[in-house]
Amino acid sequence: MPESNNISNQPEVFKNTLTELFENNYDQIMENSSGKIKSLRQKAFGIFKKNGFPGKKTENWRFTDLNHLFRNDFIIDFETKSQKVDISNIFTCDVYDLDTYCVTLINGWFAYNNSPLTKLKNGTIIGSLYKAMEIYPEIVEKYLGSIAKLNEPGFVPLNTAFMQDGLFIYVPDNVKVEKPVQVINIVDSQKPVFLQPRNLIITGKNSNLTLIHCDHTLTHNISFTNTVSEVIVDQNGYVDHYKVQNKGRNSSLITSLFFKQEKGSKLFNNAITLNGGFTRNQVDLLINGENCSANLNGLYLMDNNQHVDNQVFVDHKAFESLSNQLYKGILDDQASGVFSGKVLVRRDSQKSQAFQNNKNILLKDDAKVNTQPFLEIYADDVKCSHGATVGQLDPNAMFYLRSRGLSERTARQLLMYAFAGEVVNKISVEPLRENIIKLVEKRLKGELSICDQCILSCNSREPKFIQNIVD
Repeated sequence: MPESNNISNQPEVFKNTLTELFENNYDQIMENSSGKIKSLRQKAFGIFKKNGFPGKKTENWRFTDLNHLFRNDFIIDFETKSQKVDISNIFTCDVYDLDTYCVTLINGWFAYNNSPLTKLKNGTIIGSLYKAMEIYPEIVEKYLGSIAKLNEPGFVPLNTAFMQDGLFIYVPDNVKVEKPVQVINIVDSQKPVFLQPRNLIITGKNSNLTLIHCDHTLTHNISFTNTVSEVIVDQNGYVDHYKVQNKGRNSSLITSLFFKQEKGSKLFNNAITLNGGFTRNQVDLLINGENCSANLNGLYLMDNNQHVDNQVFVDHKAFESLSNQLYKGILDDQASGVFSGKVLVRRDSQKSQAFQNNKNILLKDDAKVNTQPFLEIYADDVKCSHGATVGQLDPNAMFYLRSRGLSERTARQLLMYAFAGEVVNKISVEPLRENIIKLVEKRLKGELSICDQCILSCNSREPKFIQNIVD
């Protein structure tokens, strides 16, 4: 890694040092940014400089302590760019029997075999956001920053100011991307790095996209990744989005995922968190058109001292749409979890339906979870419900299984798998579902670590990379 800049470890000093780094590396940060993108960065930087990082007095952060994240001298690399790399020498990624377009980010930068940006025959563009800023500035300018919320303290404005590279996908109107796009976000560094990838995905009218996103670490070293993604689903479009997180215990991962749906569109989002020292997933959905449907699902399996925080906000802004949330967690040892789900149904969103459910199993007395389902409704012709449960494995079910000759260990595993299966079985991509089932089984047996083959690493003899596609 080229010579880079060290960041101090206290939150306020961290903010001040980031401010100094932005000002001292302004020209490098602004490379490939048009005037409009520069203005967006400057606005975001001003918000971050004013507000800093959220504290426990901030409502949606009060159960998650950030202080320990800044106890390391993190490094930001301003020198490395999107580069040509033989990915197979670093990481072999493919789901067995799943035919995909596969792209890779290494330490926040797009890595490629032939070209940083590929245009398929159907007009779909897939590749580096950094390069897209240069070649397709009119598309990037229109959508980048259009739905990400900058006014909240902390990580979204920070990412917007510092963003350097990430994934760019543009699907034109009336196009179905025949194969899923597989995105591998790899952290591979011998030093404690602070990374800020930015992803922009645009699907046009009547278009269809399946996206599989995996967060993975190749080392046990300390890392901090702050990712922001914006996904626009235009009229009658469909996005099937999966996120698989299998990070090291020394990793910190904050993801902010913003969706916007237009009239008649459909969205499916499923986040599976298998491992990670500190993980926070924010999902923010704006239903901006009538007759939309959205299914948001999550499964988190935590042990030791791991912490996971899932924040979900759904804004019903239009008439007669449906949203359905199901998040389930199993926590062992001294693990901790947070679920905060809010649904806002605006006055003009009559005939909307919104359902929210969070269920948790605590395997040990020291494990804990804070859950906050919340509805805010201003329309009177709606169907809405929310619920949350925190408990242990059902003793009656345990007794039934034990009475049939099963050992206590086997009975516990069966009950846990049945609990998790309600989320896993919603995955519509069969090869992906089958592989995640195997991973969840291993995780519940305590056999899965980041050193094992992850869901996107099945030692395929012919790894498929997007750069191998012929234009």
